Amino acid sequence: MDRSALKGIRVVDLSMGWAGPLAARHLADMGAEVIKVESCERFDWWRSWEATPEWIEDDGAEKSVAFNMVNRNKKNLTLDLEDPRGRELLLDLVKEANVVVENYSGAVLPKLGLSYEVFKAVNPRIILLSMPAFGADGPWAEFRAYGSTVEQSSGLPHLNGEKNDLPTMHHVAYGDAMGGITGGAALLVALRHQARTGEGQFVDLSQVEGLFPLGIHGILAQSTHGQPPQRNGNQSDQFAPHGVYPCSGDDNWIVIQVDTEAQWSALQQKSGLTYGDLRDRLSRNDDLDQALSAWTKTHDAEPLMHELQALGVPAAATYRASALINHEQLAARQFWQWRERAVVGNQPNPSPAYRSGSSPIQINTPAPTLGEHNHEVLNGILNLSAAAIGELEAEGIIGKKPRMPSKRKDSN
Repeated sequence: MDRSALKGIRVVDLSMGWAGPLAARHLADMGAEVIKVESCERFDWWRSWEATPEWIEDDGAEKSVAFNMVNRNKKNLTLDLEDPRGRELLLDLVKEANVVVENYSGAVLPKLGLSYEVFKAVNPRIILLSMPAFGADGPWAEFRAYGSTVEQSSGLPHLNGEKNDLPTMHHVAYGDAMGGITGGAALLVALRHQARTGEGQFVDLSQVEGLFPLGIHGILAQSTHGQPPQRNGNQSDQFAPHGVYPCSGDDNWIVIQVDTEAQWSALQQKSGLTYGDLRDRLSRNDDLDQALSAWTKTHDAEPLMHELQALGVPAAATYRASALINHEQLAARQFWQWRERAVVGNQPNPSPAYRSGSSPIQINTPAPTLGEHNHEVLNGILNLSAAAIGELEAEGIIGKKPRMPSKRKDSN
């Protein structure tokens, strides 16, 4: 599959971290021209939370695995948006764009004198995807939050963990990942509307609301029964056995989830376990798990997975990250695309999960370095002369290296 689906679409990506950059990356992977805008003092915090002279000297801004993962196929422009000239250059860029993406807390754009109304005044067709943690209105509209704090507000920790545990976080920042996926889908809908009608839109995406589908079973249980489901670790209150079981070797595991009596019969014949019907198994769930664990410990995870699957028993070996780089399934699908990048060298990039043929969508360029495309954007799109660009650089409005904060105010 080529990258022509969104050819001709221009996106100005003001976002930072994971959620907004991931939403913009989906469009970049489909062929949109995505211009990521940072400043030398207010760089994307996925490069680092803060600068030190040593970190700057060591090119630390270009070594972040997280940043490099979500910003491939993009261009990079630095602009100091707190300087009136930087702000005006951004608006000049918005005039030529289809989409703006931002995921600041609610107070940030107004402090910069920017908003959907301001963008719309210079470009009536513009789409603004705004991704605050709790949405654009309501009493929590200006609250700051990151993926893990969004997870807390979604109720997921109260559904996760063992029976007698405290609420347990996943520590994956699901709010960001789900926000990025939802944001990408919302942008495709908005772009279709723009193409059909010529109209722009303000797209208000609440990251915490995007997380509710992951915990919908808790919400429905509360609505139906007046209380949430009990935390029960990997066990199920409807099926047994249902869990993660140790295999031979160090830290090797297999997931087994029996949903039907036919599956249980097949597993019982294979393992020799003597438990009875579902009611019996659920009543002795802990004992069943211990007995099944004793049996799985005598097997290698991946061969056992294939043996159980052949019998119709749902089973999956768990994989460490180190095993995924060379996994045969991913290799067969050409999932990892290795690209040479400044500072960090040749690195694997994950292909988009979607494709329309047998080949993955190609990753044309790795994540850009800070200010890598300043001249290309300012000269090629905004028609600034080399002298004007040099003046902007001399005055610190653009640049290619992070700077220690000088006039920095806390507005993120």
